[in-house]
Formats: sequence, C-alpha cells, structure tokens
Amino acid sequence: MKGRVLYQGTNAIVRVDLEAGERVKAESDAMVSMSSTLDIEGKLEGGVLAGLGRMMAGEKFFFQTIHASRGAGHVLFAPSTPGDIVLLEMDGSTEYSVQKDGFLAGSDTIQVNTKMQNIFQGLFSGEGFFILKVSGKGLLALSAFGGIHAVDIGVGEECIIDNDHLVAWPTTTSYKIEKASKGWISSFTSGEGLVCRFTGPGKVYIQTRNAKSFASWVKQFIPASR
Repeated sequence: MKGRVLYQGTNAIVRVDLEAGERVKAESDAMVSMSSTLDIEGKLEGGVLAGLGRMMAGEKFFFQTIHASRGAGHVLFAPSTPGDIVLLEMDGSTEYSVQKDGFLAGSDTIQVNTKMQNIFQGLFSGEGFFILKVSGKGLLALSAFGGIHAVDIGVGEECIIDNDHLVAWPTTTSYKIEKASKGWISSFTSGEGLVCRFTGPGKVYIQTRNAKSFASWVKQFIPASR
C-alpha cells in the first residue's frame, strides 16, 4: 500500500494505491472516488463499545473499508473540512493521540481506539474526556483545519501549544494544562485562556487555523433571527 497527498494545502486529498487483496479504512463518507476493482463497505471495528467510544471522541460510529477484491486499484479520500493532510508511516513502536476529526484514513493493520483523559484534561483541553489513540504498523493519514505544522520538541524541552490547534502527538510525550499567563484575568483577556505545556521528546502536529475562532468570525455575518 502506498499513499501520497495531492493538492497539498487547504484543498488536499490523499491517494492510496492498493495491491490486490489489500484493504484501507477511512472515516465514514471520506471516499471521493475509487477504481472499479475495489469494493467499499461500512464496518463497525472493535464492536459496539468501540464504536460508541469513537463517537464520544468526535468520530463516526462506523469506518468505511476499501478492499482491492478484484485486483489492484486506487482510492481518493478527502476530509470534511478545508485543510491539509499529512501521512505518517507507523512502525509499531509509537502510538499517537489524535484530536477529534484528525483521523482520515489508514492501513487496515492499524488500530483506532479511544483513550480516556483525566478529569482536568477532559474538562479543559478542548478535546473532551475521550480522544483517539492510534497504534499498530502501517500508513496513517491525518487531516486538519488549515495547514499542518510539525513541532519537534527535544528531550527535556517544553513547548506551549494552544489547545484548539492540536492535531496529534505521541502518547509518550507528556503534557499538562495551565493558564496562558501568570494570572487568570490576564490569561482570559489575552484570548488564550488555557494552553497545553508539552515536554519532549516528541513531534507534535498542530493545525494553522482554529475552527472555533473561524466559526465565531463567520457568525458575525449571519443575520440574527427575529
């Protein structure tokens, strides 16, 4: 299985080439087009509880699975929001925490489960109590709102990241939630409020746009109902 990102930027899609017999899974409704040698089906991976857990993490209950059942072919996937896509080749040694809507597609050999955060992280991280945990070996396609930027954090180094710009990070890279400024008033008047302080080593993927801020910007142009 091979993948490559086309039209990189805010209108990116990913092309996945499959050999005969290979499978790829994606979030529901992600398929744009596919070869006639491929078949698509909805799949409840991991059972009902796993599906419910993904829903609580902001994902769909079902995955769609593309199977090269009648020979080699290719499939195009696109995210539901305008933004970029990054491809990671997972070697089985690293697991990733992924924000809601961050998972786009991946090899059938990777596992997409949910991870429960502690109470403080669940309330204030902006991601809720459940986030996705992706593990295994194979291709992983992540999508974001806006562009995707990788922040390399060295051993013992710290980096402060706005909660609403997170896309994915290794589960071995620890973080804590704290005030953006020393005082609560300054933290909220700055517009930041709470942020995540990550401690390396690790590579954290962030998105260049904030969906909540964009929604607030759009709202000002919507006439108020009478």
